[in-house]
Amino acid sequence: MLNIDRLRVLHAISNHGSVSAAADALHVTTSAVSQQIAKLERETGQRLLAKNGRGVRLTDAGRLLSEHAERILSQVELAHADLEAQRGQAVGELLIGAFATAARGLFPPTLAALADAQPRLRTRLREMEPEDALRDLQRGDIDLAVVLDWYNRPLALPGGLARQTLLDDVADVAMPAGHRLAGRERVDLEDFAGDAWISWPPGAICHEWLMFTLRGRGVEPRLVHTAAEHHTQLALIAAGLGVAVAPRLGRDPVPAGVAVVPVRDTITRRVYAVWRAGADRRPSIRAAVTALRAAAERTKDRAGTRAGAA
Repeated sequence: MLNIDRLRVLHAISNHGSVSAAADALHVTTSAVSQQIAKLERETGQRLLAKNGRGVRLTDAGRLLSEHAERILSQVELAHADLEAQRGQAVGELLIGAFATAARGLFPPTLAALADAQPRLRTRLREMEPEDALRDLQRGDIDLAVVLDWYNRPLALPGGLARQTLLDDVADVAMPAGHRLAGRERVDLEDFAGDAWISWPPGAICHEWLMFTLRGRGVEPRLVHTAAEHHTQLALIAAGLGVAVAPRLGRDPVPAGVAVVPVRDTITRRVYAVWRAGADRRPSIRAAVTALRAAAERTKDRAGTRAGAA
């Protein structure tokens, strides 16, 4: 009889590409991974891993068993989902990956609501880039992801995943309070062609979007600083060091010395909750998505109130 935990270890090596990466993903030591593979090889009577330089590769038998393991683990997950659905209660552990401003802007009320309404559910949040969250979701390392795309760069959702739109997050231009355009009611991105820009780090989805968008409008940005955290960007702007695109989700409070002006042709990014297809049968997934939608609605209401006051 094949051991499910050992199949999960083999599947993790196949997905992550190495024993050490699989150990990190499974939160165990590399020694524990090696021991599980050795036991699985004894159970099957075949070599599953072979040395490949300083690393390892799956043998033909290893690849074959890993393919079966993926199907077996998928069926186990569906069984858990069906049992949880039959019980009708959100219980156990739910791992959620989310990008930084969603973690700041949506998750404090979401996690508080889940803790109050679902006391038997243990929810854990991991901050991560959208691409990493989708990868981990596909691998089964997390249960739910909150990701984004931009209005002119739609999200290509991998197969086997389902999603629910949470909100459209409007982005403005943030600039020093003394900037020549700080008093405008509306601005265009092209207005800042000669300015120093502050952006997300290269490789981040929002950095790639910003470069694509500005260059598409004939602006070659003079990029002077990068920071992953929006409030670090705003602090740099308050010091007079550049301008940036500043989405509204998770942005408040805007520090003194920063002016935020809407863009004439509104730029938005759409925020989604994403899960593995079929997993929404789990009460925990449904409860988390419901709490996220409620938090998103409150966020939109606050944004509307601020816009009306302006």
